[in-house]
Amino acid sequence: MTTSNTTPTRRIPAWATAFGPQIIVALVLGLVLGLLAKYTGHTKETPTGLGTTLATLGSSYISLLKAAVIPLIFFAVVASIANLSKVTNAARLAWQTILWFAITSAISVVIGMVLGTVLRPGSGTGQGAPPEYDGRTGDWWAFLTGLIPSNFLGLGATTKIAEGGDATTALSFNVLQVLVIAITVGIAALKVGDAARPFLDFSAATLAVIQKVLWWIIRLAPLGTVGLIGNAVATYGWDTIGALGKFTLAIYIGLALVIFGLYPVLVRAHGLSIKQYFSGVWPAVQLAFVSRSSIGTLPLTQRVTERNLGVPSGYASFAVPLGATTKMDGCAAIYPAISAIFVAQFFGIDLGLTDYLLIAMVSVLGSAATAGTTGAVVMLTLTLSTVGLPLAGVGLILAVDPILDMGRTAVNVAGQALVPTIVAKREGILDEELYNAPRHGDPFNDEFKAATEAAESTDAQARELQPAQAN
Repeated sequence: MTTSNTTPTRRIPAWATAFGPQIIVALVLGLVLGLLAKYTGHTKETPTGLGTTLATLGSSYISLLKAAVIPLIFFAVVASIANLSKVTNAARLAWQTILWFAITSAISVVIGMVLGTVLRPGSGTGQGAPPEYDGRTGDWWAFLTGLIPSNFLGLGATTKIAEGGDATTALSFNVLQVLVIAITVGIAALKVGDAARPFLDFSAATLAVIQKVLWWIIRLAPLGTVGLIGNAVATYGWDTIGALGKFTLAIYIGLALVIFGLYPVLVRAHGLSIKQYFSGVWPAVQLAFVSRSSIGTLPLTQRVTERNLGVPSGYASFAVPLGATTKMDGCAAIYPAISAIFVAQFFGIDLGLTDYLLIAMVSVLGSAATAGTTGAVVMLTLTLSTVGLPLAGVGLILAVDPILDMGRTAVNVAGQALVPTIVAKREGILDEELYNAPRHGDPFNDEFKAATEAAESTDAQARELQPAQAN
């Protein structure tokens, strides 16, 4: 007989491996390292090793996110359009869905611009525009002509000549052009019919693979946060900390106004119960807040839209996946509106009426070019470049992006379930009995509930038989 003398291994506490605490630690670490780099002499002209490391870490994370944007948008849009084949009266439903996507986005943009103008989160920093900023303003025609694809990939190239005469060429993608291409290909595949089925199956499989890769990138967010916040603090110092704090507060006020103000008004205006809407969609909103991914939450969002809110399955399978890549009231409406105004205020750049109108148009149209996991990068770059603001603001704002992204994604998902619900109501296809049905416990695992109820019934019967058997 032998006895084991092995001592139990100490496990890492659950909170230490959770995503939220990791982000908080990353923010604190980035702040400390950024201040250390600044006060040990780091500047843009005389970079130190620590400052360069932080800048490289942050820019590398942004590059990873950008690398996944183009294939994600293309295949997600194609797959969503393919789902129209499952819907009767598809053209009318598709038009109504896109229209309400635009209406809610436009209202959210206005809320964001009002908050940015009233709260002025970026004012008082005393920072001037970056040296590379040439002072150009937004161009309406450049934006409109930019919608027309110059080639199948929406690929562009820019060449810069350095002081020594060396030329460097950088490739870039026009996200809106990729969107136009994806919509065209998706509609063409739908019209072709059975012959396009292998292509659509390939698109769906590719999308699944891209989503998995993106989730791995998202898990690297704490490292990216250290680099981004560290580089921002090392470059701009204490002004960054206070301004980013006010910016974060402004974003969350805007998100709260949309999800707890705008959405209930729309629900009630269509004769539906606000309580039933929130109780039906809330589990998906909770998952979105934790996962920070509309794409990752997509299966649950579609499930609650069908089973809780009463939207027909055929229509939901089109509207919800489309919304997961294009319906972004958090990422593509509130966020870019306040962000553009914040960047202008931070660098002391005045915005005119034309600039505000351009921000609104870019945010509404550009929301269709966002992606369920990378919307922040897309919309920040798209909005700032279109309005003609310094792109240095991208790295500055993305320093606090993980904190903002939780609230943004929750609002995104709430809207992605809302629009199919009100469209189904308007078209007379909403199952209102299911919408108004009482909900108890977890509404997403019917099989588990049924098994539990059956087990409880069996136990009750057994207890009733026990006294008789004893006698």
